[in-house]
Amino acid sequence: MQVKLYALSTCPWCKKMKQWLTEKEIPYDFVDVDLLKGAEQEQVLAEVDRLAGKRSFPITVANGRVIQGYKTDEVMEALQNEK
Repeated sequence: MQVKLYALSTCPWCKKMKQWLTEKEIPYDFVDVDLLKGAEQEQVLAEVDRLAGKRSFPITVANGRVIQGYKTDEVMEALQNEK
């Protein structure tokens, strides 16, 4: 099970997604894009653009499936389909 979350540190929906993943005991990596600087931030934003086509946070990548927004049902579905 692989989950990566692209978030903004000030985004309430991003915070809710982090909290939900933690409560469900789903291991995940995350990056707060707005806290990155310079080339590192540019690289991550390019990755976000490639994955999602737009910059709308949170963006969750669950087992290769890209999910925009706070859509916990879609995250669970992606994780269950890959088990």
